[in-house]
Amino acid sequence: MKSSATGSKIFVTIMYVVMVAVNAMAVLLPLNGVTTQEVSDSYPNLFAPAGVTFSIWSVIYTLLLLFVIYQWLPPKPKSLLADPPIARKIRGLFILTSICNSLWIFAWQYFYVGLSVIIMLVFLVSLIYGSVLLARTKKTKLDYWLIRLPFSVYFGWITIATIADIIAFFVDKKLAFINDHQVGWTIAILIVGLAIIVFTTWFNLDIAYGITTIWGYAGILIKHQAATDGFNGKYPSIMTTVVVCLVVIAIACVVAAFRLRGQRTRSGSFLEN
Repeated sequence: MKSSATGSKIFVTIMYVVMVAVNAMAVLLPLNGVTTQEVSDSYPNLFAPAGVTFSIWSVIYTLLLLFVIYQWLPPKPKSLLADPPIARKIRGLFILTSICNSLWIFAWQYFYVGLSVIIMLVFLVSLIYGSVLLARTKKTKLDYWLIRLPFSVYFGWITIATIADIIAFFVDKKLAFINDHQVGWTIAILIVGLAIIVFTTWFNLDIAYGITTIWGYAGILIKHQAATDGFNGKYPSIMTTVVVCLVVIAIACVVAAFRLRGQRTRSGSFLEN
């Protein structure tokens, strides 16, 4: 049993290195002679966030690195990693999402946008599973900061990325409805995304998830406001919709925080020392 746990820890570490290496190749080589941003620019749409928004990947990879290190430490008795079945699920989740992350980069860089959507959906469903699992289990404070927080931020950003990837797929297909009604369907997608985000934040009481999606929507607003490399305020209806979405998501985060505080008061705490 111990050797099996050690093997999974090693696999987690290897997959982290592979994932980071593949993403580094996409930027530094770059893969297929184009950067990730250049591939994104080849599918022009009104949902794409500003380039600065993608800096969140450095935060995500740092948080995931902290998880990789944490899983090697001797777990405290009440830690999630001290429970073998849950520890296996968490490590399995990390491995699966790392594989999806790496495969998506190759599909995206080589313009297999349909395949990239399929991979991204598997990616998203995996993180949905992980989010529900971590929301329903009692954690130590270290578990929260080094397990749930990394996966919450990851999940929040992949929610935005999945929507963007699906839009890129429709743009690639050159559908008349998409091309002729960009403003309308962009507003519709923003509202659908808002509904998903608010429900997930409320259902899982996941404030970090909500804040991450705020960053994503803020990136869309920045892109629409920017005079250079942006839309220079050309689509005020979209900008207004994004602002409303940002306010609603912020309210959802505040409500989730109060609900979480109330539940902790009634039950003692969800977090063990």
